[in-house]
Amino acid sequence: MQAAKIFSFHGGIHPAENKAQSLQLPLGRPSLPSELILPLGQHIGQSSRPLVKVGDKVLKGETIAINNGFLSSFLHAPTSGTITAIEERLIAHPSGLSDLCIIISPDGHDTWTTLEPLHHWQDISKTDVLAYLSEMGIIGMGGAGFPTQVKLQGAYKNPLTHFIINAAECEPYITADDMLIREKTLELVLGIEILQHLVQADHVVIGIEDNKPTAIAALQAVLGKRNSKIQIAVVPTKYPSGGEKQLIQLLTGKEVPSGQYPADIGILCQNVGTCVAVHDAITFGKPLISRFTTLTGDALKAPQNVEVLLGTPVAHLLDYAESEPKKLNRLIMGGPMMGYTLNSAAVPIVKTSNCILAASKKELPPPAPEQACIRCGMCEQACPASLLPQQLLWFSKSQEFEKAEHHNLFDCIECGACSYVCPSSIPLVQYYRHTKSSIREAREATVKSDLAKQRFEARKARQDAEAAEKEAKRLARQKATPSKAAEEKKAAPANAAAPLAAAPATTDESKKLKVDIAIGKSKLKKLQKQLLEAQENEHVEEISNLQLQVTEQEKAVALLEEQLAKTVEAAPIAAEANATKPAPAPVNDELKKAKVDVALIGVKLKKLQKQLADTPDDQELKDKITTFEADLKTAQDTVSKLSDSTQTTMSASTTEPKTAISDELKKLKIDAAIAKAAVKKVEKALKKAEEIQAPEINAIRQQLKEAQQRADELENALANPATTTTKTETIAEVAPNSVDADAAKKRKIDLAIAKAGVKKAEKNIQLLKEQGKDESEIEASEWPKKLIEAQEKLAALEAEESTPVTTSVATHVEGTTEAIAKSQAKAEPEMDLANQIKKEKIAVALAKAQINKLNKRLESAPEDADSINQEITSTEQRLQSAEALLEKLIHSQTNLQENR
Repeated sequence: MQAAKIFSFHGGIHPAENKAQSLQLPLGRPSLPSELILPLGQHIGQSSRPLVKVGDKVLKGETIAINNGFLSSFLHAPTSGTITAIEERLIAHPSGLSDLCIIISPDGHDTWTTLEPLHHWQDISKTDVLAYLSEMGIIGMGGAGFPTQVKLQGAYKNPLTHFIINAAECEPYITADDMLIREKTLELVLGIEILQHLVQADHVVIGIEDNKPTAIAALQAVLGKRNSKIQIAVVPTKYPSGGEKQLIQLLTGKEVPSGQYPADIGILCQNVGTCVAVHDAITFGKPLISRFTTLTGDALKAPQNVEVLLGTPVAHLLDYAESEPKKLNRLIMGGPMMGYTLNSAAVPIVKTSNCILAASKKELPPPAPEQACIRCGMCEQACPASLLPQQLLWFSKSQEFEKAEHHNLFDCIECGACSYVCPSSIPLVQYYRHTKSSIREAREATVKSDLAKQRFEARKARQDAEAAEKEAKRLARQKATPSKAAEEKKAAPANAAAPLAAAPATTDESKKLKVDIAIGKSKLKKLQKQLLEAQENEHVEEISNLQLQVTEQEKAVALLEEQLAKTVEAAPIAAEANATKPAPAPVNDELKKAKVDVALIGVKLKKLQKQLADTPDDQELKDKITTFEADLKTAQDTVSKLSDSTQTTMSASTTEPKTAISDELKKLKIDAAIAKAAVKKVEKALKKAEEIQAPEINAIRQQLKEAQQRADELENALANPATTTTKTETIAEVAPNSVDADAAKKRKIDLAIAKAGVKKAEKNIQLLKEQGKDESEIEASEWPKKLIEAQEKLAALEAEESTPVTTSVATHVEGTTEAIAKSQAKAEPEMDLANQIKKEKIAVALAKAQINKLNKRLESAPEDADSINQEITSTEQRLQSAEALLEKLIHSQTNLQENR
């Protein structure tokens, strides 16, 4: 054993250590609490998945949750008992929010499950050892919570020159690692040897600060007895020498490049707590269910280090250390530099909890108010990451995120050294944390928007292809009518053989393409569903792979649809090419071809117009659209001329019936368009209702079925013109209700959404009350405001729901007949009156909601009673005038309806 060479790093500070007070007493072992609270997210990455349910009996060390992804971890029962709940509880996190937790009620027996140690770990593959450590729930216990097996796998990317054991523990007050080294010196050394077998580093070094002489002596004694090659590097006491990158620089003189990991330069770091946990898992088969934690601070009569079970509430530990509530001013998880304030003592100890600091007001006084930066440069001198804190502050305040990233904001380890030395009391670290969070949110939003854009474009392309296919089918059905087939036979009996020979080949090819498209679309939907599930579960490693598959499948489907469109276009051309031409084609054939041209040009023009809506500045698209519009007009003129010439050749006896049928077909087309629009609206309403689980979902499904049935009937009528005249009146009677029905459905869905918003706000307010929040804290949260907003919206919607709808379908088909114009003229006064009634009802509802809001404010803030009462009086006056006006309007509406 030989001493390692020590280097230095930039910056650093020397705050008061305050470590002696927690080392006066021996290691404590608190009793079992009444319940253990085990959060499912005690590590970086996805939360674990529970394996147990409420009412299950578990034994100590039994697996109760498994990993849920690459960076997830297993969770085990710290003692034997019963699962009493799996619910949201407050957790130890800077946000102060709740998370899903497994609650265990101990039975007091502390009965172990069957333990299975890994005795022959030297003889089995390293992959199997890593898998075993994963099942034991071992993670980094220095603060980050990175799964140990993942970190060890990363070490295989490059050969390791150094394996560093972090025993520096530089944060003030914390002595958990110091006590662990003293109590479990041999276990620590054996754990390091196991890890060295897995990583095969050239040098193994224990980095420890010189303010731990007892721990250093214990390590030297054990390493000397074992003739170990492990080196001890005693580094000077300076904060933050325990930071991973800073300790690497101290012991090796190497800097980890920005944006890279230590493994990229051949170095691996592990915490002493992790090494002991690895030893206990492999030697005894014990999973990670406890840890050493420091209980310290002036508010505790008996500060000490304890070995505590995971899930133990902080309040139980404060009682064990004899806390003085009168002295307790601030409760911190971690140290004073990098720790965070706990809003409640009900939160549990987790795998990364190394210290509970119960500080008095004198010990940690409130920070001085922030002042303007004086550009002294002390923050830059103290920064251990060699950053420019002053520049980063300006970028953070001005939200110049790109510049902040360019100045290596994400290299900041949030040690707080810059804030500690700042003479202007600027909370620099808080600014950096907020900016990092904003950048991460922006990145996630960009990824989601890109995925959404891709899904939208794929859906749009699919809809365009389906529309083109429907149009082609419709044209094919028109060509296949019996009368036209007979006419073709009469016109060219000698030329029938060639088209008939060409038709089967084209039809077979179209059928094959349609089958391939159907299979491709089915596969695409399956892949899109898998991609959505991966995005919801945040499976980063699956999203990119699935996205590539989805993109490739979309391209394949688009290619097949393009081939189908070309086949449909080529069908009439092929028939013409194969046919002999002894005489000029009849006018009827030219008319059919002109109509096909109009349909195809129209589809292409619509597609280009949609693309132009997405990219309005594309001049090339505009030129194409202009060309297509000119072609469309020419084709329409041709159709018009040919139609006129066809009609003049028809006999007088057949002219009148055909004109009548043409009018009926026009009317049918309008009705069909309205019916299709109704189906689309109901489909959108159903999708929205399914998302929010609205109670009207079954009614909406029935309405969708009815709307689809109406649309199908109209399509059949258009496909069979012979039966049009007999069905027109029946279909026309069904269609007019679609718009009113759609409006009613939309109002119902909006009402359901508003009610859900009110329930959600009420539920969250009730949850805050259950958590022990007082009225002022609840009022300061966002939920009372959201509740009032939701109530106002609900009141307005309910007022709107009670307003009669007088709009008819006729108003949506402008200028079709003189009767529609007359009906619209009669309905206008009643519509204006109905709109006024609707507005006044909303005004009444809003005034009532405002009065309720002011009454609640009056209860919570009686000191402002005078101003609030004045607002209530003025609002009541507005309410009275609105109600009076509403009554007059309703009376006028009744008179108008009686006169009509």
